[in-house]
Amino acid sequence: MLSDGEIEARAYQLEAVDEALTSSMMLVLPTAAGKTAVAWMAIGESLNRNGGWALMIAPTVALVQQHLEGVLEAIELPDGRKPVSVTGKDPPSKRESMWGASKLIVATPQVVRNDVERGVLDLSGCCLLVLDEVHHCTGSHAMAQVSDLYLSKVESPLILGATASPGSRPEDVREVCSRMGANRIHIRDAEEPMLSGYLSDLEVAEITVRVPQEIRDMAEPFRLWQSGIVDRQRRLGRYVMPGVVSYSGLSNAMDRSQVAISRGESSAYQSVSQIATAMRLHHLINCLLSQGTSASREYLDRMERDEDGTKKSVLSFLRDPRIRELRGALSEMSESHSKMGAVRRLVRERIRREEGSRVIVFANYRDTVSSLDNALIGLEGVRSVQFVGQSSKGGREGLSPKKQVERLDSFRSGESNVLLATSIGEEGLDIPAADLVIFYEPVSSEIRTIQRRGRTGRRRLGEVVVLIAEDTRDEGSMAAAKRREKGMQRAVHRVRRELPRTHHSDLSNLGSFTVLDDAEITASEFVKSERERNRLEITEEDLTGDVDPGVSRVGELEPKTFRPHGQSGLEDF
Repeated sequence: MLSDGEIEARAYQLEAVDEALTSSMMLVLPTAAGKTAVAWMAIGESLNRNGGWALMIAPTVALVQQHLEGVLEAIELPDGRKPVSVTGKDPPSKRESMWGASKLIVATPQVVRNDVERGVLDLSGCCLLVLDEVHHCTGSHAMAQVSDLYLSKVESPLILGATASPGSRPEDVREVCSRMGANRIHIRDAEEPMLSGYLSDLEVAEITVRVPQEIRDMAEPFRLWQSGIVDRQRRLGRYVMPGVVSYSGLSNAMDRSQVAISRGESSAYQSVSQIATAMRLHHLINCLLSQGTSASREYLDRMERDEDGTKKSVLSFLRDPRIRELRGALSEMSESHSKMGAVRRLVRERIRREEGSRVIVFANYRDTVSSLDNALIGLEGVRSVQFVGQSSKGGREGLSPKKQVERLDSFRSGESNVLLATSIGEEGLDIPAADLVIFYEPVSSEIRTIQRRGRTGRRRLGEVVVLIAEDTRDEGSMAAAKRREKGMQRAVHRVRRELPRTHHSDLSNLGSFTVLDDAEITASEFVKSERERNRLEITEEDLTGDVDPGVSRVGELEPKTFRPHGQSGLEDF
């Protein structure tokens, strides 16, 4: 069912398809390694073998639209009908007829869950469920609920979950595998010879910027306020973490205060209130130093608008003279953080150097995105567009799914060449021409870091620039993301060894696939030849040159030195 000439034959993808057709599986491949092509081949073979229909789930409307465009080109259904998409923008009355309109449907998880619960959709005939960005398949997320419904209603369920960022903790990976019923994990590393030739190089640069003294002066009263609260809680034995004030230290102090309340200590009630204030101050200080005035203004405005804004403690915080004075100053200020100037400079240099370049800038807050848009006005050759979520926040209208797709198409076509995005743009979006990604701030989540970085280098050499405000939490966030990313492969391999993998005969599921080159060969022959081509050569004799006589030889090593410091298992060897 694959369209002629649409899918490039890659041995590592065919190996993944071979395993995915045996039983439910989590697929972990680097960004831009072609997880979607694996899904296409698995869909075609499942429909060919089992009949019925296939369902592909993606977490956002923009990603659903992208997948639909892909399958329309890659897959030719035997009955001549085209794949269709079903999302929240389709009214419930119309969706009932859409579910039976094709043998391949791409949808958001929310509409699938809702329509199954309404009795409109029957999953029993679904031969394959594909979950894109499967790391969402946890807790009460709609994707996890769809997986639960599918497993309960289908006699022989088969699920393929794909992600580049499964998480750094074994318990997170276990939960995803449990919810999707996976009993095998297929993971490949970007450094493997079979993959490395297909992946573009990616340069990651960290640029440290100095926080303007004006902003540091604005933050100083709140640092002193927070310090006073923490000192009092230290004396009471509630704040016990050493070193600088941290959010984890404040959370620990809050837990200790709650325990003290359960023991009947009346002073603990005041501690809870003061620690909550210290937490708000902690976020405000970090917003000022790491983000700038726009994000700080948005944080305070959101605090007033949200449901918590009616609480006595929140009202008291917002009415404090220091907070009122800050809000008055922020309302009259334009963004003055050094990161704004850095973004202007990086974008201007990139567009000037290469006129056809595309740039994506990621920021956590919509006010920051809006300020960046204003900051780029007037730069020669720069045509920026904002890309945010659907909900309306801070008095700012969100983007409807239709407008999101339009803005992405505008960026792809070159009508716009700078995309200013919040977290909505991080996942899965294939924007081939983006050759520079700027992180306005580092994020401590390894999943979000990998997803953001994956928006570039998908077809050619890409560059990532991370802006880090000096002496702020940015430095800790960057270190945390690196540490967690490093632990991700270990976590996945640990869970992989625990899973009860069903028996699988190597390459036995590729009988329907052929590879066309100068001649037509079976997919199995192609994979075997690629394995042989990429096999490491082992020589029969040591060809290392003689040791320099001037260098003293190391004596016999004691057995305790054989294991490197920090090695905890074979995956670290």
